Amino acid sequence: MSDFIVVAEARADAGKGASRRLRRLEGKMPAVIYGANKPAQSLTLIRKDFEHMLENEACFSSILEVQVGGESENAIIKDIQRHPAKGFPMHADFLRIRMDQAIKVNVPLHFINEEQCAGVKLEGGMIQKQATDIEIQCLPKDLPEYLEVDMLKVEMGQIVHLSDITLPEGVISTALEQGEEYDLTIASVVAPRAAKEEEEVVDAKADGEAEGDHAISGGDADHDRQNPYAKHIDALQPAANLPEGNKDASDFPRHDNRYS
Repeated sequence: MSDFIVVAEARADAGKGASRRLRRLEGKMPAVIYGANKPAQSLTLIRKDFEHMLENEACFSSILEVQVGGESENAIIKDIQRHPAKGFPMHADFLRIRMDQAIKVNVPLHFINEEQCAGVKLEGGMIQKQATDIEIQCLPKDLPEYLEVDMLKVEMGQIVHLSDITLPEGVISTALEQGEEYDLTIASVVAPRAAKEEEEVVDAKADGEAEGDHAISGGDADHDRQNPYAKHIDALQPAANLPEGNKDASDFPRHDNRYS
């Protein structure tokens, strides 16, 4: 017997109008169950009861028992349509399953040892998560409620890939089955944003100073090329222009108005 039971009624009315009446007047919601080489069947659920079940994350990766008219069928939640603004469920899809056939299900990831993570505790980094669930394939009896991602030994700059997750026996990753190029990033430890931005500012400032020094040195070189005698202008001043006294050309005040 499943830990999650969905009590439903068979629904004959179809169309958007009938669905609106269910939601507004009766506190119910439409649903459908299909699969296992059986025809699809329209259902009606009590929305409040269904919402209460959804509060438990495990229901999304568990075998449900859908009861309709005194009969029970094993199924999983395949899809839920929610209100775009308020977020409550508006429609649910259930997929019938057979216990002897493998199924594909998205299973949530639970990150453990985040506070004890080496890159966080010892190096001051922060954990950045790229995925919160992954798709797996297994027999219904092997379906895990969730998968753990251990961050304990992950250091600053390191990346946790899909292949680093330990899968239970009988469970495979659908992505990895397609090849190594599908070994997706799950999480990483990065430098805090403030520290990273400060480092970028320092680097940019250093680059700017380097460019400025280059421009100054380059400008002097260009000036000298245009004025090959610029460095000797003072030495070529007429002796009559020298101040009184026994002074040589080196005492003559230098001019800023060089040849241009």
